[in-house]
Amino acid sequence: MDDIFYIDPECESVKTYSDLFQDISLIVSYTPYCKSFSFYEVFKHIIHSLVLGKEIILLDADFSNEEIVKLTGDISVTDMHESINPCVLSGFDDFKRFVEENKKRWKITIFTSGTTGLPKKVSHSFDSITRSVKTDKKHLDDIWGFAYNPTHMAGLQVFFQAFLNHNTIIRLFRLEREIFFQALKKYNFTHLSATPTFYRLLLPVEQSFNSLQRLTSGGEKFDPHTLEQLKTMFPSAKITNVYASTEAGTLFASDGEIFRVKDELTHLVRIRQGLLFVHKRLIGLFDNQQMEGEWYSTGDLVDIVSEDPLTFRFISRSNEMINVGGYKVNPIEIEEAIRNLDGVKDVFVYGKSNRILGGIVCCDIIKKTDSLTELKIRESLKSQLQEFKIPRVITFVDKLEITRTGKMDRKQHKEI
Repeated sequence: MDDIFYIDPECESVKTYSDLFQDISLIVSYTPYCKSFSFYEVFKHIIHSLVLGKEIILLDADFSNEEIVKLTGDISVTDMHESINPCVLSGFDDFKRFVEENKKRWKITIFTSGTTGLPKKVSHSFDSITRSVKTDKKHLDDIWGFAYNPTHMAGLQVFFQAFLNHNTIIRLFRLEREIFFQALKKYNFTHLSATPTFYRLLLPVEQSFNSLQRLTSGGEKFDPHTLEQLKTMFPSAKITNVYASTEAGTLFASDGEIFRVKDELTHLVRIRQGLLFVHKRLIGLFDNQQMEGEWYSTGDLVDIVSEDPLTFRFISRSNEMINVGGYKVNPIEIEEAIRNLDGVKDVFVYGKSNRILGGIVCCDIIKKTDSLTELKIRESLKSQLQEFKIPRVITFVDKLEITRTGKMDRKQHKEI
């Protein structure tokens, strides 16, 4: 797909790199704020700000006016414009020249998903946002399935990897399962990066696809059940699990659940009392209360597998643990147990506050068959989980609620 920049299978929109550079060359005003439901408009605005060497602030398309006021202090930010001289881009060589001249002045500001409160503002330089990007000849023919929100870190990492290699990007985020498979058959994309929540929407496995060469998962713990089924669906793909955050970008990767810290990063990573810390050199700029001197607490609970080389296993987010009568319960552990039960398509485990116990375990389940009952679930879990970990409230649902970044929403639910 030479020169094709962006494809939206849902509306059958196709934009070439020539279209992109021409559209940018016609822009005569600039606003630092970008808020759009169009992925193409977001990408265009990012590239435009980069060639100008100006800051860009990405707002989620579904941010309410109230959220924008809280985050920026001004409801009129999306109307701010400044007149500029157009940047004439005749091709990729012009783009690279502008970037070399202006990238040190450029800054991109994004917001965290806000799953535990008000989204946090984080700023990155060109070097920090593209730290994990690999550009060489072997990537020139990559075709990327884009299954992330483009205004968040994971989406930006995929965007820069694809764009800086002059690749084609195919929008998959929020598409129905059937449209995804239609796009895969039509465009034969070679690379796909998404959350485990997205991958579970593709299940059960009904056929296999050999065009996919690389599959990456990030944003949540990659459960073994989903991993094994994806190996069947995409038998030719190398599957990688990545650890990344809005504050630091991509840091670690693994072929399974064990992350290995590269030798050059060992002195910039610490694990204290099960909490993962990274040095300030690895993170962007933001107002933060999680710093201990020069070290940033990621809020992630991990289990050390070995000290040399340093490897660890992700357990859970510390603020997602459920306090049940003084016991700390990991919702991910319970999800994995329930997901392996016959008749379960997917599950989401969360806590609700309780005046007596502090919290109780609840879950929403999508079932494959009507014969699955609460009694069968509880009986099956007795041999796998301690009594206080077995959900007190089980609700059968048609779909699971996800955040604007495509992950499970683990905000603490209301009191029972």
